[in-house]
Amino acid sequence: MSETFSETVTIRPLSPHEAAAQIGALSRVLIDCVEGGASVSFMLPMTPGKADAFWRGVAEGVASGERILIVAEECGEIVGTVQVILKQPENQPHRADIAKMLVHRRARKRGVGAALMRAAEEAARRAGKSVLVLDTVTGSDGERLYARLGWQRVGVIPNYALWPQGGLCDTTYFHKQITPA
Repeated sequence: MSETFSETVTIRPLSPHEAAAQIGALSRVLIDCVEGGASVSFMLPMTPGKADAFWRGVAEGVASGERILIVAEECGEIVGTVQVILKQPENQPHRADIAKMLVHRRARKRGVGAALMRAAEEAARRAGKSVLVLDTVTGSDGERLYARLGWQRVGVIPNYALWPQGGLCDTTYFHKQITPA
C-alpha cells in the first residue's frame, strides 16, 4: 500500500529492512517534534542516541510483526510517521493502538497528519482490527485532528505526562471503531 496524496508527499508502510535502514531519518523527525515541544514520551535534551535507541526498538517490533510503521515521504525524505501497534493482550486481539503520529514542523498544515492517520486506520483494518485507541496532549493540534477524523473522545487524564521542557500536561484518550477487512 502506497498513497500519494499530493504531488510531493507519499504515504507508505516500511518493510522490516527499511525500518532498520531509516533509523537516522526517523530520528530526525522525532528530535524535531520533541524540540518543537511535542509531549511524545521524551524529555529535553533530545539526543540522536535516545532517538536512535527508540527507533531500533520500533524496527525490532516491525520485524517481529508486532507493529506497522507508516511514513510520509516528501522528495524521498521522511517528514512524518505513525505506528499501528498490533500486539495486544490475549483478551484484546481485535484492538490496536495508534502511536507516535509525528510530523516534522516544516511539513505541517498540509494534510500529512490526516493522510498518515487514514493510512494507519486502513493498515489496522487490513490486519483484522476493529477497535483503535490513541492518546494525545489535551488542546493540541493532534486532538483537533483526531476529532475531525471521526475519533471519539473518551476522556481527559489531568497531569498525565510532562512536556519535554518540564511541567505537567493533560492527556485526552480517543477510540475509533472500524470494520476489519
